Amino acid sequence: MNKGRLEAFSDGVIAILITIMVLELRPPHGNDLYSLREVLPSFLSYLLSFVFLGIYWNNHHHMLNATERVNGAVLWANLHLLFWLSLVPFGTAWIGQNGRAAWPTALYGVLLTCAALSYEVLQTTIIRQQGPGSKLALAVGKDRKGKLSLLAYVSAIPLAFVEPVISDIIYIGLAAVWLVPDRRIEKGAARFEDR
Repeated sequence: MNKGRLEAFSDGVIAILITIMVLELRPPHGNDLYSLREVLPSFLSYLLSFVFLGIYWNNHHHMLNATERVNGAVLWANLHLLFWLSLVPFGTAWIGQNGRAAWPTALYGVLLTCAALSYEVLQTTIIRQQGPGSKLALAVGKDRKGKLSLLAYVSAIPLAFVEPVISDIIYIGLAAVWLVPDRRIEKGAARFEDR
């Protein structure tokens, strides 16, 4: 199957999710700069979630660029990823309205964990379909970065009940680590071409 429809659908879903999140931002009640303090938690949660969705969009694009074709299993694995990403606006709104509360911070971590896990499932499904010598397989290798990130997300969930700020720091740190596009795929594609 051609991968073009999968890419277009995924791009559309992610664009809609970003739109939903920005529509949740409400202007402050006051008319001075000091009034912006009341919306700062919502804006910061939006900013972090925007970065995460941007990271998924960017890396999803790179992953599909290294993919020759898709099958039904890849389509379902992609829908699994989009399901978890579709819940990010809910987690963003809850954490934005409740600041440093444990449950919203933990739920945000659950959503990020499930999204990361579903991305791994999609990646594994593509590699299984394409074969161990495919561009994507060569590019990701053992995927230490992905596995360590998943471990960090999982650790942030219980830490939210100790101190939510610790979890927030983990989320921000992981966003910073993944903010630079995953160069492994570009390098892997070059190695694949050299063979």
